[in-house]
Amino acid sequence: MGGGSAVNELKQRVALVTGASRGIGRAIAQRFAAEGAAVVVNASCLGAHGELEGTLEETVERIVATGGQAAAVVCDLTDAEARADLLARAGEAFGAVDVLVNNAARADYNLPSLTTTATRHSLFDMNVNVPIELLQQALPAMRERGAGWCLNITSRTAEQPEPPYPDSKTMAHAIGAYGASKAALNRYTKALADELVEQNIYVNAMAPTSIVPTTVGERVERIAQRRPDLLEPIEMMAEAALELCTGRHVGQVVYSRNIVHACGRRLHSLDGKQVIGDAFTQGSLPRGGE
Repeated sequence: MGGGSAVNELKQRVALVTGASRGIGRAIAQRFAAEGAAVVVNASCLGAHGELEGTLEETVERIVATGGQAAAVVCDLTDAEARADLLARAGEAFGAVDVLVNNAARADYNLPSLTTTATRHSLFDMNVNVPIELLQQALPAMRERGAGWCLNITSRTAEQPEPPYPDSKTMAHAIGAYGASKAALNRYTKALADELVEQNIYVNAMAPTSIVPTTVGERVERIAQRRPDLLEPIEMMAEAALELCTGRHVGQVVYSRNIVHACGRRLHSLDGKQVIGDAFTQGSLPRGGE
């Protein structure tokens, strides 16, 4: 759709992206690196993990291959002791982190009447406590530098879907506990944003407008066949994240496509070299920088 040019929106910034071995986290890391950020990527392990595609090593390799700066920090975020010094460890690579993207999350799908206390505790710990704790770790350096950005990746499931459901009635019910944890994250995001804006620290939350087909599974394939309009290219999330981690947005809880449209951004490939669309772009696109 035409050439693009890097404008280095994140030049001299250091970003930490959690859950960056694949999917949305990897895409955001690649897009940030293309705009000049030195990116530290995090996941629970460096290499392959179970049957999931993608590794932290591959994320670093892709960024470096396109001329970016990247380093990996392994940390199991479900371990409170292990995550207690994550920001300090991340800062060893390129300096103190001033852009934090909390993408890592835990999901569990069960009927809300059957979800156990242990499961709710683990969901709220990973999806609420972890993002807050990591920002608290980052705040001293952000305050010292006089600016900082934090983006919490949230979910449309923070609101109970209304019929007709894009998937099944059972699935619409089974996302209840996960959605409740994301709703809590949204509320805390707004509180943090109001508190920290006077210190030039900008905290926001963003969810995909539609389904981002980062992995192919039966559920995604089923929805894609029935409702292709519900698919969103992963570049949309990356572009929206870039806007929210460079602009002066305060306490926004927004959807990716909406913020791209509201700010008049063009959609770029992940390597930043091509303009590939805009907020009205549907479906999947060739992955820039892959």
